[in-house]
Amino acid sequence: MSIATVINSGYMETARLDIHELVRRLNTHLGPTLVAALSGSKDAKQPIRWAKQGGPTPGPAFENRLRLAHRLWGYLADAESDHVARAWFIGGNPWLGEDTPITAIREDRHKEVTAAVTAFLQDVYDA
Repeated sequence: MSIATVINSGYMETARLDIHELVRRLNTHLGPTLVAALSGSKDAKQPIRWAKQGGPTPGPAFENRLRLAHRLWGYLADAESDHVARAWFIGGNPWLGEDTPITAIREDRHKEVTAAVTAFLQDVYDA
């Protein structure tokens, strides 16, 4: 399967996913503290509340970051493993100037972090 097919499929799945379920999945894989960090929430417990059906809904900027993180998680976990995906999110990344993807997502560097995951999946280093 081509990288374009993987990206298109991941985008469609994430776009259709209820935000509460999406946050629940991110919480399962990354933990609520990291989900709060990447979303930009100052409250580490907020992702737990967002994950509850009928709970509060994240604002638009938070939701945009959460949806991006979910898509990227899916690409990495499908291509590699959950362990590799988690390590990718929390480790310094050469494509991001050694910032973590969590920091890049929180700072709305979405094109940059998407290019970083694509380069990782294609096993290309051109920083």
